[in-house]
Amino acid sequence: MEPFKNKLSPALVSCIANHLSRHLPSVDATAFENRILSELDQLELKQRAQLISDQLHAVLPSNFKRRNKILAAMMHPKTAALSEQESDEHGICGWGMMPLCMVVGQHGLSEFEASLALLREMTSRFTAEFDVRPFLIADQNKALQIMAPWVEDPDEHVRRLFSEGTRPRLPWGQRLQALVVDPSPMIPYLTALRDDPSEYVRRSVANHLNDIAKDHPDLVADIAADWLQGADKNRERLVRHACRSLIKQGHPATLKAFGLGPPLLELNFLRIDSPSIELGDSLQFEASISSTSNTAQSLVIDYLLHFKKANGSLSAKVFKWKKFELADSETIKLQKKHALRAVTTRRYYSGQQQLSLRINGQDFALESFDLKVPDEK
Repeated sequence: MEPFKNKLSPALVSCIANHLSRHLPSVDATAFENRILSELDQLELKQRAQLISDQLHAVLPSNFKRRNKILAAMMHPKTAALSEQESDEHGICGWGMMPLCMVVGQHGLSEFEASLALLREMTSRFTAEFDVRPFLIADQNKALQIMAPWVEDPDEHVRRLFSEGTRPRLPWGQRLQALVVDPSPMIPYLTALRDDPSEYVRRSVANHLNDIAKDHPDLVADIAADWLQGADKNRERLVRHACRSLIKQGHPATLKAFGLGPPLLELNFLRIDSPSIELGDSLQFEASISSTSNTAQSLVIDYLLHFKKANGSLSAKVFKWKKFELADSETIKLQKKHALRAVTTRRYYSGQQQLSLRINGQDFALESFDLKVPDEK
């Protein structure tokens, strides 16, 4: 897969330079382009976007209205699926909007309303979720007052910008510490968007709630219980995605919201079929459970792999396994094969690792296996 940084390519820089000089003739397109290309190759994605943004800011007029007029003129006319389109001779869109949005987000605080209006237009061509955040940090009440009508905007990208741009812990984005501490200002807006006709928007609402759950799990559990009342499939899917971290953690109130009570069962065994494996192989295991309830019960079974860290301690990673109904007095046998492959997000260490089960939030058993990492240094 091609690195994301290549989206901000020399060809895109040339395209931006040409549109800039077309609407601001005092700019030498070749000189502008060369100042960026002399540094571009050695930079990663965000650094490339910041470099282009800085160069834009350096040559754009200091007069706010003139600067915004030029940025707006550089944008691609609105067409279907514009955010997925590449910049061309008609204007800038897609990844090319990233540095343009940064100019507004980093240098537009003196003109709150006009800057947010421009970001609203820009988001249809890419996303301005990172660039509304400086306004929320500077004056949350003012920013929310301006952004509130976006909840009912006919453009799904704008509605999604509201829910995504206000996420307390948006990955890659500045943390909105005031909303981390107190997310209550956002709950009415998220409620208004929970049944949005666009899955793109509903997914953002779910991710926003998942952010909130990291600091206020009981609040999200209460919201889940409320929203699940009379929920259709779309809303149920939203709530389940919003609560994915809490479900993995076995948060009791969240499990209760989904009708999952304490498990009434007996674990007959948890057995690892391959107690000694090499990285690249699969860990095979099986379990047998028997109901001790006189009624059927809903069960969610996850498994935890407790991986060895550099200091010798173990750190658990939860993996989803199975959800099903267990009849009264029923016994069921489960089997699983988990491939242990090298990944960029985790480093494996040779030695003893462990496996356990989590059923409706309760942990069961703890079995060990040895992992050998070839060529470990």
